Amino acid sequence: MNITNLFKIALKAIANNKTRSLLTMLGIIIGIASVIAMLGFGQGTQNSIKEQISSMGSNMIMISPGGEQRGGQRMDASSMQTLKMEDYEAIRSECAHVSFVSPSVSSSGQLVAGNNNYPASVTGCSTDYLQIRQLNMQEGEMFSEQDVKTAAKVVVIGKTIVDNLFPNEDPIGKSIRVNQIPFQVVGVLESKGTNSMGMDQDEIVLAPFTTVMKRMLSQSHLQGIQCSAVTEEATDLAMNEIEDVLRRNHRLKDGEENNFTMNSMQEIMETMDTVTGMMTMLLAAIAGISLVVGGIGIMNIMYVSVTERTKEIGLRMAVGARGIDILSQFLIEAVLICLTGGLIGILCGYGLGSLVEMMVDQVTVAISPSSVTLAFGVCVLIGMFFGWYPAKKAANLDPIEALRYE
Repeated sequence: MNITNLFKIALKAIANNKTRSLLTMLGIIIGIASVIAMLGFGQGTQNSIKEQISSMGSNMIMISPGGEQRGGQRMDASSMQTLKMEDYEAIRSECAHVSFVSPSVSSSGQLVAGNNNYPASVTGCSTDYLQIRQLNMQEGEMFSEQDVKTAAKVVVIGKTIVDNLFPNEDPIGKSIRVNQIPFQVVGVLESKGTNSMGMDQDEIVLAPFTTVMKRMLSQSHLQGIQCSAVTEEATDLAMNEIEDVLRRNHRLKDGEENNFTMNSMQEIMETMDTVTGMMTMLLAAIAGISLVVGGIGIMNIMYVSVTERTKEIGLRMAVGARGIDILSQFLIEAVLICLTGGLIGILCGYGLGSLVEMMVDQVTVAISPSSVTLAFGVCVLIGMFFGWYPAKKAANLDPIEALRYE
């Protein structure tokens, strides 16, 4: 019996039991749709996080004070004053693989403009901060190097600050009071919206770091230093240079632990990739349970089909059908049920992903061809795996006993 006739017989058997076949497919449809949607959700989240991190500067390096031992007790890193202006100047002048560098200090307070007020923190930085964080000016201009040298009371603000303090008016040239200290608004940043972690990237106030240090914090040490490597590939080289410079400046001996901490956006991205990858696999595994349930349903239905068609199997064998023909017939039937359910499941997976994107803000579903190919391949394997045993049982029936079966 040729393969074409086997397919015709299998299709006819499925068509004669439409409702039963559809119910059998349901487990496969739900399983495939769930797996594709979950993989798409995981991949979309992963892509979104990567884009958000890249938008902050994929080659950014963050340096912060590190805890150290004093009298056998480890001190809290936030209370350390190990980063100085000399460190910033040394990195700026000596590190060939660092393109931009900015000190980082911050002070929180209530921003007041006229009758409006808003709680926020003021970040003290240099003019390089825009390039490091990949920020663009929408209106006005960034404060100048001269403003940094003179500790001028000027600020650059984000859209959220504008909306809350200067609704329906141009903020450029207007005054903001921060803890009773007046600042003049010289620029407004382009909006970046909310990132994938729910943080408002437009709730930002930038001022010269000298102004924040002298007029708001009354301190001479830095809370951090942010740098940008010349390229993403040169990040490790830049970090090695920075480490050498800081260890020399801090007079650390060989084998002595660093009293500062460095992190790069690449490290954060790799960590997030690992976390989101594990989450995606977990979601796909949970969704895949329904595929196993669907496969068991196929095995059950094929057993019923073999029992119902025992006499038909005996008749086919009596007129010359071999065991391999009977086995192929039922195996093809099981695979066709799986493939049909799989195709419907793939369409449902795309539909489910689109529905989630429309209904939930900040959620991106990225369904890749590889996940669809994987789902299709799983359908074939499930049909063969769960259809094999019932098909084998049919092929091993004794023709005489099968013809006597009532």
